[in-house]
Amino acid sequence: MKQYPSNSKEVAIIGAGLVGCLAALNLAKLGYLVTIFEYRSDPRTIQDHQNLRSINLAISERGIAALQNIDLDLSKRILDQIVPMKGRLIHSAPNSSRSITYAQNYGVNGIECINSIDRNLLNIKLLNEIDTVPTIFAQFNRKLVNLIFPNEDQNDNANPILYFQSTTNQDSSSQNNILKRHDNFNFLIGADGSYSTTRSLLQKHIRMDFKQEYIDMAYLELFISSNPTHNTDSNSRFKLDKNYLHIWPRENFMLIALPNYDGSFTSTFFAPWHIMNSLNSNEEIISFFQTNFPDVLNSNLISQESLLNFFNSNPKSSLICTICNPYNYKGKCLLIGDAAHSMVPFYGQGMNCGFEDVRILSNLIIKNQFDIHDAFEEYTESRHRDLISILQLAKDNYKEMSSNVNSSIHLLSKRLDNGLSKILGDYWLPLYTMVSFRSDISYSQAIKINKRQYRILSTLQLSLLSFSVYFALKYSKPLLNFFNKK
Repeated sequence: MKQYPSNSKEVAIIGAGLVGCLAALNLAKLGYLVTIFEYRSDPRTIQDHQNLRSINLAISERGIAALQNIDLDLSKRILDQIVPMKGRLIHSAPNSSRSITYAQNYGVNGIECINSIDRNLLNIKLLNEIDTVPTIFAQFNRKLVNLIFPNEDQNDNANPILYFQSTTNQDSSSQNNILKRHDNFNFLIGADGSYSTTRSLLQKHIRMDFKQEYIDMAYLELFISSNPTHNTDSNSRFKLDKNYLHIWPRENFMLIALPNYDGSFTSTFFAPWHIMNSLNSNEEIISFFQTNFPDVLNSNLISQESLLNFFNSNPKSSLICTICNPYNYKGKCLLIGDAAHSMVPFYGQGMNCGFEDVRILSNLIIKNQFDIHDAFEEYTESRHRDLISILQLAKDNYKEMSSNVNSSIHLLSKRLDNGLSKILGDYWLPLYTMVSFRSDISYSQAIKINKRQYRILSTLQLSLLSFSVYFALKYSKPLLNFFNKK
């Protein structure tokens, strides 16, 4: 990884998840000495990841651009086990008038893809990259418990003071569990997730607007195993078409499945809490799936025994949206990723947006000639409107995935949208294309463009409908008379 010359500045990053790891690699490239603190154990030391609360990731152009911004070869190593998905494959409800399955491509030309990758695998790959960089140090089982900005009103050059506590069992009752003080860091980055400790501590020092919203939706992770095969054809490992995100939409609940490199699929069941909580016996669980997802059980994608094991063993988790403003305290602390903006997973942009945070921050540091105060201030001012935009898009897209994919009117609108894009090229881009495949278009700009196009598209649809009604009224009777004479 090519690096800027060392600038002798030290940075603390709170959180060794995906965004924290990428931030560490990026800041090390810029010449900073980086230490990552993570309250959990090193995920590479954990043997069984099956029961973690995880929704598979779909990395798209924004996330890939952030990796390539650090190093092209690094990006290739990180993404060597992705599975491209060119669209959704819809599994119709029982007794539906539609085909049993039908595809909806993501891109206008049918070749654009988002890419499925296991969350834990991606985290491990990033940590392995960190191990190769001598200016990055990782400390696991270290929880941030206090954050102080000394002489806040007098000395902007004073380093923040951080206090950490060990979270290991062996340290909990020993002298090793005393608070560890660090005052050597010039600034810190909070990348510690939706329930960010950094954010909570930062709120004591700034007037921060903060909103937290629980969505009336629970999720439960299921798993579709790979086919046992000795066939040299790697596609034979997959029980479903590997190049699609599979969706079983059922209006207010749904099942999805994303492919893994080893031939398995990570599947997630989404439902309102009252439905999830009503499935509290083995008989009710089996009956519910036989009624709503019979192909999942009957084709042995998931056996009844495995289904019951998932429901009885895996956690039923909440979906939460958070947003705050500002994201920084002077040039001393900045929040990125889910610590600043956690979103529901229905647009597949949570991790991509967090990775883009890192790329934008890096570019602003360079633009401001390594003046961290100015870079942080500009980040907060310029990034907020984009984050508000993608959080709303993510919430709105649940309706598209769970019900609109079956709507004839919605599908007609999509065809017109894609048709205009094929004719007009970059002068007309569908919203999904702008969000998932064009990192040069910001989220807020994409919404602005889409609103203008929507007005034009609505007028076009109304004109087509009016013409159809006019034609039917004017020519239906003469045509009927003509055929009656025949």
